[in-house]
Amino acid sequence: MPDITTDPAATVPPAPQGRRERKKAATRKAIADAALRLFLERGYDDVGIREIADAADVSTTTLFKHFPVKEALVFDEEDDVEAALLTAVRERPEGQSVPAALCEHALRSRLLTADGDPRFAAFLRLVNDTPALRDYHQRMWLRHTAALARVIAEESGFPADDPACTALAHFALEAPRVAQDHDDPRRAVTRAFALLEAGWSALNP
Repeated sequence: MPDITTDPAATVPPAPQGRRERKKAATRKAIADAALRLFLERGYDDVGIREIADAADVSTTTLFKHFPVKEALVFDEEDDVEAALLTAVRERPEGQSVPAALCEHALRSRLLTADGDPRFAAFLRLVNDTPALRDYHQRMWLRHTAALARVIAEESGFPADDPACTALAHFALEAPRVAQDHDDPRRAVTRAFALLEAGWSALNP
C-alpha cells in the first residue's frame, strides 16, 4: 500500500528499532514498493513473483519470508491501518458517537475523492479492479473486527465480549464494500452508517 497518511491525527509514532529490524523493514518496503510499481504499470495478474523479487534485488525465498502470498504484497501496512482505525474511535471529538466516527474514517480512508492523493486513488483502483485483491482486502479489514470490538466496548462501557460491540465492528468494516458498486458510494456508506447509528443509539439511550 502506498505510504499515505489519510488522517494525520491518527498517526502512531513508531517504536525505536535496532539495526537488524531497520534492515528487515527496509527490505520489506523495497519489495512492497517494487510490487506496487509493477502492478500499477502492468496489472496485478500480469506480474510474476520472480519479476518482483528481481526488481527489489532479493531472492524469491526472501520475498516469501516477508509476504507469504502474492496478495499480501499490496497490503504491507496492516498494523498502521488497524492503529488508525482504533484511534478514530478512541480520539473522536467529544459528543461524537462511535458509528459516526467510524463513518468518517470509512469515508476518509476507503473511498476515492475528487481531490484525494493520486497515489491513493491509483492504489484503490488497482484493488477494486482486481477480484483477488478486492476479496483479500476485505478479508484483511475483517481481521480487525476483534480489536475494533474491544475498543468499542471500552469506549462505551460494555463488557469486552458484548455481542453488540462485535456486530457494530463487523458491519462498520463491511459497509464500504457493500457501497462500492453504487452510483454514489459516499451516499451509500453514509446511509449504511445511519442504520448502524440508529441501532447503536437504541442501546445507548
